[in-house]
Amino acid sequence: MDLTGKTAIVTGGGRDIGRACAIRLAKAGANVAINYYKSGDGAQSAVREIEEMGGRAFAIQGDMTDPEQVKAFVAAAAEPTA
Repeated sequence: MDLTGKTAIVTGGGRDIGRACAIRLAKAGANVAINYYKSGDGAQSAVREIEEMGGRAFAIQGDMTDPEQVKAFVAAAAEPTA
C-alpha cells in the first residue's frame, strides 16, 4: 500500500490499536494527524517515532464527540503542513 502524499487521520492514536495504525500508515508513506483525548504522552511518542522514520505527523488533543473540535482537527489535518 502506497499512501505517499496522502494524509491519514487517526483518532485515539496515542495508544493501543490507534497508535499501531498511525505507525503503519506512516510506514506506508502517509502524513499522519493523530487525535488523542487523554493519552498525550503516547501520541507525542507516536509522532516522534514517525518523524524518526522520516515521516510527518502531528498530534492534537480533542474531544471527538464535540462537532466543533472535530471540525478543527480535520481542518488542521487538511493544512499542507500536516
